[in-house]
Amino acid sequence: MFAGAQVSLYPMTDGFVDVIVSSLSALDRYRERLRIETDDISTLIVGPPEVLFPALRDLYVAAAASRAHVVLRATLSRGCPGEPDDPICQTGALANPSEPLESRQQSALAALSEAPDCGEIARAQFSLYVMGAGDHMSEIMGCIDFLKSSGCFDRAKNFCTRLIGDSGQVFATLEQAFCQFGPPQGHVTIDLTVSANSPSIR
Repeated sequence: MFAGAQVSLYPMTDGFVDVIVSSLSALDRYRERLRIETDDISTLIVGPPEVLFPALRDLYVAAAASRAHVVLRATLSRGCPGEPDDPICQTGALANPSEPLESRQQSALAALSEAPDCGEIARAQFSLYVMGAGDHMSEIMGCIDFLKSSGCFDRAKNFCTRLIGDSGQVFATLEQAFCQFGPPQGHVTIDLTVSANSPSIR
């Protein structure tokens, strides 16, 4: 399997270079377990979801701590048929395909109890896309039901769902959405936007 994210940070401040560079240093502790490549547009992070999402969380928390208005944009994917399998992505975090939807929802909720408190609020919106054969809408609606019980569900929006909460809880919720819904051997993607310190909420 291949799993990873293309992620970009957009700080709305004159000191945007310092915010981006200093925030990327939050990924250093993950470099032995992830493949990380940065260019002038985005940073590619490849690896298992149980490492990928904490890395994204820490990247966001570091950027948010700058107190500048910062937006993190990411496209996440697992199981893309156009990508070769990568041993670094081996994981046991994906749901059993024969496990009923309700059981997977409960497993996802149970996993949230282990989410750390990071002390930075995350305001996020995301869309889950389940590709390939099968009843993709039942998986998406099952994910939405899970989100409503996650503790950080804010509201449904056109084409996406909005989450608000501590960064630890929000990114743990995103990880469960990515891992528990959609076939483990199928192609699943997330389109994600997370905002910190927006002047619009003052």
